[in-house]
Parts: sequence; C-alpha cells; structure tokens
Amino acid sequence: MSTDDVLRRSVTVRLAPDDAFRLFTAGLAEWWPLDTHSVGRVDALDVVLEPGIGGRLVETLADGSAAVWGVVTQWDAPRRVAFTWHPGTPETEGTLVEVTFRAAGDGTEVELAHSGWARRADGERARGSYGSGWELVLGRFAATAG
Repeated sequence: MSTDDVLRRSVTVRLAPDDAFRLFTAGLAEWWPLDTHSVGRVDALDVVLEPGIGGRLVETLADGSAAVWGVVTQWDAPRRVAFTWHPGTPETEGTLVEVTFRAAGDGTEVELAHSGWARRADGERARGSYGSGWELVLGRFAATAG
C-alpha cells in the first residue's frame, strides 16, 4: 500500500440511480454516522452536501459553528459526484473522493474512489484507516437505502 493507491469501496442498493444519487447527496444527514465519523462526533448536529460544483460539505456543531469537510468538484446527477475531502484537517491536505452510480439489475452499484493520499502528511496511515471507515459509512448508506 502506498499514498498513490486509490482506495475503492462499493455497495449495491435497491434504488434506481437517480434515487441513490439523491439519497447520497441531498439525504446525506439521513445516513451519515455523525456520532463516529465527523469532526464534532457527539456534538455534531447535521451534515449537508450543497448541490452543484462549488457546493460545500458542511457539518454543523451544537455550538453553532461549522466544519467544512470539502468542496464539490464534479456534479453529474445522477451518475457522479466528486469532492475534495479534508474533515478536521487543513484544506491543503485535502484528498479527492469520487462517487459513481451505475444501474445494476434492479438497483444501483455505488462505487467510491478515494485518492490523493500524498497530499496528507500521514497519507499511508490515513489511507489504511479510511479503508474500514468507508466500509462502515457505505454500509450505513446501504442500510438506509433499504
């Protein structure tokens, strides 16, 4: 494993691609595990993915402050969304997450590709921990999708 390796995880859900895309983006707060995978953890109240290129991923904390996790770089509904990713780290260490939605039988295959690990000082270690983290996150997405 190196900082050049793209981390890939996927899940298939029983939703049409447009519904899966909508749940992943507009419905992010419905399924994201804020209590364990956020900047504020137990103090996290909400997370929003603002639609369109330039939209932000923003977590709202109990004290009213906000933590920006990244910025949307691609928005091709319902096929693809990509964003920079730096929750709790400096924007200069932002990695890139790209999520694609492909029809698969009576559902949608959702594939997440996370790259840019060399931008982080702890790139190899971070890549290792995100492997299990994305599995849990996508598992929550799939469970909410039904």
